[in-house]
Amino acid sequence: MHAVLAAPLSQQHSPPPSAIGPRELRHVLGTFATGVAVVTALDALGKAHGLTVNSFSSVSLDPPLILWSQAITAPSHPVFRDAARFAINILAEDQINISRRFSTPGQDKFAGLPVLQGLHGVPLIPGCAAYLECTQETRFPGGDHTVFIGRVQRIEHGMRKSLVFAGGQYMTALPHGQTDRA
Repeated sequence: MHAVLAAPLSQQHSPPPSAIGPRELRHVLGTFATGVAVVTALDALGKAHGLTVNSFSSVSLDPPLILWSQAITAPSHPVFRDAARFAINILAEDQINISRRFSTPGQDKFAGLPVLQGLHGVPLIPGCAAYLECTQETRFPGGDHTVFIGRVQRIEHGMRKSLVFAGGQYMTALPHGQTDRA
């Protein structure tokens, strides 16, 4: 009896890159679980702005650098493009409402929301799992997005479980082999 092995992915037939549509790519990327964060900054007049992202990642530990990206068509893009500072508010598992608030277009996302003052007045959302307060190190084009690199100036870990998103739904992460029996 002979084992049949599948051809390596590089040898299997796949459509040319131009044939991959945004909806199909979004569906495939949804299989990768990510954390959920709200990026906050102040505009030139001192008004607070924020948006929900899951495009957040570590870049370097020394120096401490992180990245996130934003669609260039987002109404708040000019604010974040020009902001010298921003904060990454890593949402806790019970902050789905905050995620939805900051992902809903066309509203004052900070209306009635108490905030903490971060470095240089950048707003921090209370109750998050963690905070990273950053200066904008650089930014560069990434297709229909701008990729922002931030130098971490201050961190705080709230010791709460993080909110997770995958497959088009919010989730909580548990250690492997552990089930939630609540």
